[in-house]
Amino acid sequence: MRTSFKTVAKGLDFDSFPMKLWAKAKKYGIWDPAAIDFSQDKKDWDNLSHLHKLFIARIVTQFQAGEEAVTLDLLPLIMAISKEGRIEEEMFLTSFLWEEAKHVEGFSRFITEVIGEEIFEEAKKDALVPAYQTIFYEVLPNTLNALTTDASPENMARASVTYNMIIEGVLAETGYLAFNQTLEANKIMPGMVEFTAKLKQDESRHIAYGIFLLSRLISENGPSVWDTVQDQMQKMMVLAAAQIQQGDDLYDDDNMPFGLVKGAFTTYAQDQFMKRFARIERARTQTLAEINAETVLV
Repeated sequence: MRTSFKTVAKGLDFDSFPMKLWAKAKKYGIWDPAAIDFSQDKKDWDNLSHLHKLFIARIVTQFQAGEEAVTLDLLPLIMAISKEGRIEEEMFLTSFLWEEAKHVEGFSRFITEVIGEEIFEEAKKDALVPAYQTIFYEVLPNTLNALTTDASPENMARASVTYNMIIEGVLAETGYLAFNQTLEANKIMPGMVEFTAKLKQDESRHIAYGIFLLSRLISENGPSVWDTVQDQMQKMMVLAAAQIQQGDDLYDDDNMPFGLVKGAFTTYAQDQFMKRFARIERARTQTLAEINAETVLV
């Protein structure tokens, strides 16, 4: 039973980090995936080799499935935050879900308008490698759905590590690097380059919220949550590294698309992991006020 409203009793905490993210979401998140022009992308696509088409189609397939998964699976976290009465965090999370849904729309358009059914069907056979399926078919929905029956700080930490730190902070960031080293480096497919720049901007806010949430949970609950975060980070990074490696294994050492180097994406992913881990670890000795002041977009 509700007995009061925070915004009536105290007002919104505009100095909190979630409200700063909310302000940025209102300013930078207002873009329409239907407005992205993929006409030049189609022309560039038609000039690519089959090898290069498959490489890009596999990345897009992984992004598309992942964006759909997180759109479907985010609601339990929003509900858990709502039940705790954290209005500032819930306000930001409404933009979070909306943005993920826009990402689904954009990739779906690219698949239909640029890739086409034949290459897409071929790419799907190899894109969703076993480690990918473990992450997105099992761990992600299981950790998020656990919050519907037990929204303990430990369960919330597992969910945020899986979603914000590994899927967004490691795997998606590595995917953006792949687009940078293929599309941007070769000055092709300007529509997808524009679209992924918008995605990256959105995801920087999502990752920043995850860092804030995990830092808050660690600061408020101490060693039990920190131990949970460490354990889930390590487990998930093993799966993330396996996913990237299984993708590399689809190609011969001397036949990597676009002149890419085997192992480079794994190295980048490990660097992203260490950066996220080090930032969260600082919360062990920080107050909530310090966390609000220090957390920034990444």
